[in-house]
Amino acid sequence: METRIALVGIIVEDHARTEEINRILHEYSGWIIGRMGIPYRSRGIAIISVVLDAPQEAISSLSGKLGMLNGVSAKTVYSKTTIQQ
Repeated sequence: METRIALVGIIVEDHARTEEINRILHEYSGWIIGRMGIPYRSRGIAIISVVLDAPQEAISSLSGKLGMLNGVSAKTVYSKTTIQQ
């Protein structure tokens, strides 16, 4: 199976979506290398960085599911290399 390293940047403007975000991230937990959340209280948002080593389809699916949530933005940056596992 071919995998890629990717960083998914998530901005949460609607904190009511937190449970849904965590449920989605849990679905992909087997591919998540690390996660960092930063509450930006003065702006009323949260910023989450998620690093994955996963197949392209899984990364796209995760980012798409997150991006479809109202009040949540998600963008993905990919490594240029793929890894055969």
